Amino acid sequence: MKKGIHPEYRTVAFHDLGADKFIFVRSTVQVERTMDIDGTTYPYMTLDVSSYSHPFYTGKQKTSTQDGRVAQFNKRFGNKGLKRSK
Repeated sequence: MKKGIHPEYRTVAFHDLGADKFIFVRSTVQVERTMDIDGTTYPYMTLDVSSYSHPFYTGKQKTSTQDGRVAQFNKRFGNKGLKRSK
């Protein structure tokens, strides 16, 4: 591998603002902000959503009460006029 052409691979602190949780992952993301956490300085990046705050992962997912378009069609028309042959 050529030297000096690859981005730095280091531990980055990703901060989920919705859940106020930190995720420490090794990454090559380029950021300008740093944060001191437990005496160690990490590159710092904010996230809007992660597995800590996304409704699918937290179990607080809302289900839609509306049927899909196919279900609405079948509910409205059903099997009217359809004759199946054996």
